[in-house]
Amino acid sequence: MIAKVQKFIGEVLAEMKKVSWTTRMELVDSTLIVIFSSFLLGIFVGVIDFAFSKGVAVIIR
Repeated sequence: MIAKVQKFIGEVLAEMKKVSWTTRMELVDSTLIVIFSSFLLGIFVGVIDFAFSKGVAVIIR
């Protein structure tokens, strides 16, 4: 059992050395893009929701 765990950990460490890690600047840029895109999407959904609610209010009257 312990041998299997040690083998597993060794394989995990070997695979982690193969990973292509991003630089700090790439991570910051990607994070800013996600935040900005989420903000724009939120504004878009808010505008569409407002327009539909006003349209439904006009239809109901």
